Amino acid sequence: SNENTNGLIRQYWPKKMSLKNLTQSQADRVERRLNHRPRKCLDYLTPYEVFNNTQESLTVALRS
Repeated sequence: SNENTNGLIRQYWPKKMSLKNLTQSQADRVERRLNHRPRKCLDYLTPYEVFNNTQESLTVALRS
C-alpha cells in the first residue's frame, strides 16, 4: 500500500525532482486528488470515503 502510494505521488513529482521549491498549496492539491481517488484495495471507495465512514461509525458507537 505504501509503495503504491509512493508510485501515485511520483506521477506528480518524478524521483529526481527537487522538492525544496514545493509549496504547501501544491502538496495540498495532490493530497486532495489522491484522497479522492478510488482504490481497488478499498473496494473502489476513496480513502476519504473510508475515513468519513469510519468516523461516523465510531461516533454512533460512542453515543450508544
